[in-house]
Amino acid sequence: MITQKQISKVLEEYDKRNLAIGVLGGHSALDVCRGAKNHGLRTVAVCQKGRELTYSRHFRRRNGIGAVDEVIVVDKFSDIVKNDVQARLRELNTIFVHNRYFWVYCNYRDIENKLLVPIHGTRDMVKLEERDVPQNQYYLLQKAGIRTPKLFKDPKKIDRLVIVKVAEAARGYERAFFFASNYGQYRKKTDEMLKNNVINQQALKKAVIEEYIIGAYVNFNFFYSPLTEEVELMGTDTRRQTNLDGLLRLPADEQLEVLKLVRPKLIETGHIAVTTKESLLEKIFDIGERFVKTTQKEHPPGIIGAFALQGAVAADEGKEDIVIFDVSMRIPGSPGTMFTPYSGYLHGKPMSYGDRIALEVKKAISLGKLGSICT
Repeated sequence: MITQKQISKVLEEYDKRNLAIGVLGGHSALDVCRGAKNHGLRTVAVCQKGRELTYSRHFRRRNGIGAVDEVIVVDKFSDIVKNDVQARLRELNTIFVHNRYFWVYCNYRDIENKLLVPIHGTRDMVKLEERDVPQNQYYLLQKAGIRTPKLFKDPKKIDRLVIVKVAEAARGYERAFFFASNYGQYRKKTDEMLKNNVINQQALKKAVIEEYIIGAYVNFNFFYSPLTEEVELMGTDTRRQTNLDGLLRLPADEQLEVLKLVRPKLIETGHIAVTTKESLLEKIFDIGERFVKTTQKEHPPGIIGAFALQGAVAADEGKEDIVIFDVSMRIPGSPGTMFTPYSGYLHGKPMSYGDRIALEVKKAISLGKLGSICT
């Protein structure tokens, strides 16, 4: 494991007047890079060959426009741990902002044990998003006293509508979803998906069977600053998913006909900015603060910077309650959070995650505390 002492030594050798913010070329990279440029920091994107044009051409910095100063092209994202790539990142005085791409396409152990580049955020916590590791997100949510959907370890005990989350056979990082309300439906659907090679038996053994919450789906996007010891609500959004969104646009009778031919998929393809009513804000901040405190106790130093609690606002017996069924322990994928009012209420103007991260880095420099926001 890369130690905090090693990261501190790297930071000591950096030229603090010429820092760069680094990202993998995907997910939330443009958000991060634009925010860094807004606050006078250089940017570098590590891109996979064949997927670099967004960063090397369309949003490359030129003639006073663009957000990406430097592009490092690698054969595959996991090559970020190669010695020459790491050396170049350190030469640029890079602080890396990890995102979902960082952990889908790279090996956890390599990031934790080989990447000697400072990461803004908590290096060893993002793997806890996975549902088959010890003390994962479900454990942390339960420890924090945050309501989650009921989980079923045994499909024979399904007694309500559930959503089953299982890794796809072709793309292990994407999940296949299906719904069932009893064991018979579960068996019928899994047999069909196994037959069509949508999933495999190994993935099915690790599937999560989760109570399906009927409510308004909202992602609560937070930022925790070790410098101020405060949790901020950056914004709220909801997901656009294919092909589900297309199916929902059809009249009910046509949906039934289409479903005879097409299986619903819930692949995230975008986000929509949403707002929540003001009377819910105390509950939203409460779950954010409780989650941060729990991570500090269970996985010190705990969450640093961006994270999100994703769930739904349900109405049970006339009382609204927040139910969380997913956690992002790094920057979320929605750049639209800045178009909700919450960061503006606090900072006086709308603020993207990229802006907030850049401000945090600059404040840490001025206080001589870069080591407290990087791991």
